[in-house]
Amino acid sequence: MSMAASAHYHCATLSLPRAGSRVRRGSGFSSNPFHSHLNPTPLLSFPASSLSIDGRLSLPNATPRSLKVLSMRDSRAPAVTKDTWENSVINCQTPVLVEFYASWCGPCRMVHRVIDELALEYAGRLKCFVLNTDDDLQIAEKYEIKAVPVVLLFKNGEKCESVVGTMPKEFYVAAIERVLKS
Repeated sequence: MSMAASAHYHCATLSLPRAGSRVRRGSGFSSNPFHSHLNPTPLLSFPASSLSIDGRLSLPNATPRSLKVLSMRDSRAPAVTKDTWENSVINCQTPVLVEFYASWCGPCRMVHRVIDELALEYAGRLKCFVLNTDDDLQIAEKYEIKAVPVVLLFKNGEKCESVVGTMPKEFYVAAIERVLKS
């Protein structure tokens, strides 16, 4: 049975409300593990201090131009696809980190920022890539990715570490250090 037919998949999202309304946290479910019929509002970057205790968003000096829409395309970690997977990941002599994400997944955007930082900090010692599971389902199925975000680390073409879900940067750093020392 294919994973698409058997798995239930979810990803928490944050929908940015209209002025004066409450911040909602919800999740989207779909029978296809890497596709959502929901199209959540793009996740916007704003300081955590902007949320009041009751969950209302308060940005008194914010203008539409001052809020930055996060994009998976603005990245220090280039995209890898099924066409480039073999050369970029499997045959690479340097350890490789791959973030499996979906464009509609809010938590993926948070992990993506951490991966961008790590790509800069470990430049020359670790190659970082991102893989859109909606576009390359075959690779996701091969590595049994049932939810995103997932970060896999490879060394000599073999998967040796994984970090599932949205974790603090220290989790990713610890996994990278284990791979580099092995």
